[in-house]
Amino acid sequence: MALCLKQVFNKDKTFRPRKKFEPGTQRFELYKKAQASLKSGLDLKAVVQLPPGESINDWIAVHVVDFFNRINLIYGTMSEYCTERSCPIMSGGLKYEYRWQDDSKYKKPTKLSAPQYMCMLMDWIEMLINNEDIFPTRIGVPFPKQFQQVCTKILTRLFRVFVHVYIHHFDSIINMGAEAHVNTCYKHFYYFIREFSLVDHRELEPLKEMTERICH
Repeated sequence: MALCLKQVFNKDKTFRPRKKFEPGTQRFELYKKAQASLKSGLDLKAVVQLPPGESINDWIAVHVVDFFNRINLIYGTMSEYCTERSCPIMSGGLKYEYRWQDDSKYKKPTKLSAPQYMCMLMDWIEMLINNEDIFPTRIGVPFPKQFQQVCTKILTRLFRVFVHVYIHHFDSIINMGAEAHVNTCYKHFYYFIREFSLVDHRELEPLKEMTERICH
């Protein structure tokens, strides 16, 4: 029997602590605006568009953090099914394999299990979004020149979480009654990255058929 979403997506299941926006800041106001649009039932394609007069970097920053929280939560709900034994390689079916690389421990692309890859990924994103030099929160502090490049890398890697979940664990999502929630989150994410050309179209290939079916 499917569990209700309130039980499935509970705080205890969160893979990492949620990054929050400070009340009173411009980014908090943008976040509230984005959430209000989502809840109003507007077309998701319209929801992702930059509001008139707003900074594109602020808009991207708000969404990167929100998608990190949401995708982190989705993976957390089914992480018990994603183990070293079930997923010894971080992949999206037989055709796609994702190797981990960063600027510290893994300087060359390294084969990891899916759980290891997810841990490295969430730690890496958390480090970036908490770095004031990359995601500044103080008024008047500009975003760095490479900000959108960093966000492209974050969103590209978050897309791989969707690839792995949909291809290897979607039965578990269905069994938990969370299919509609995950699909909505995916569509929101997809429309956003396409609106601002933030992920290379080649990265989207693993879910191309499914995307054409659910994202009209």
